[in-house]
Amino acid sequence: MWTSILHYGLHFLFPLVIAYWYAGKNWKSPYLILVLTMLVDLDHLLATPIFDPNRCSIGFHPLHSAWAILAYLLLLFPKKTRLVAIGLLFHMFTDWLDCML
Repeated sequence: MWTSILHYGLHFLFPLVIAYWYAGKNWKSPYLILVLTMLVDLDHLLATPIFDPNRCSIGFHPLHSAWAILAYLLLLFPKKTRLVAIGLLFHMFTDWLDCML
């Protein structure tokens, strides 16, 4: 139970902290971008079953693979894609943390 609260809190609440750190009082658009990076979870639709509480997303789903994470790291360098990269990498961190717990 508490791991679900932590997981979804990190997915939805901590991006508020990141958005405020990233843009200060203009946090709303960055927050929306960070939340939209959760669309990366659409790759879960390719799995059978779609949801398995005992499955680690990292390394299993295509958009959660090492190659995808490497691409997200590269997206940190161009300023135009940096916020998306931060959102995707934080998403991967959150999912990894969920695997560890």
